[in-house]
Amino acid sequence: MKQTPKEKKIQSLMEPGNLTLSGFLGTDDRHYHEIIQDDENILEKLGHTPEEIAERMQKLMDLAGDVYEEPITVDGHYQIEIQLVRGRMICPFAHPGAYRKGIIYLTNLKNNLSVKWTPLSVHFIQSHHFFEGEGSVFRLDPETLVKAIFE
Repeated sequence: MKQTPKEKKIQSLMEPGNLTLSGFLGTDDRHYHEIIQDDENILEKLGHTPEEIAERMQKLMDLAGDVYEEPITVDGHYQIEIQLVRGRMICPFAHPGAYRKGIIYLTNLKNNLSVKWTPLSVHFIQSHHFFEGEGSVFRLDPETLVKAIFE
């Protein structure tokens, strides 16, 4: 598949050392289109949409947002901690806006699954259906994420 100049730029911005030290693709050799398609196929089997997942992640993040760097239990079984840092990240997809830097840690106390994400991760999933590449620091495995935030 021949890439457009815009796609080449996006792919380049996702590589290590451009927008982040480790990049967004991890050790994944696939083009970001393939990563997105494979993850969408998994979600279809699970019966969830990227938009639904991003909305849930944002809601959980917002519920815990009033407590700074202290764990909070939400809905009786989601333990969430937010660590915010100075600065903002831009989207490699050339989407307008900048997203606050920080890490959200969530543990589902019912099934002991833990996941972590960033505010940019929510945007990636909502707007681009992108869960990052295998081996990426903030890769969110769709199946694990669904189990962690919906069960």
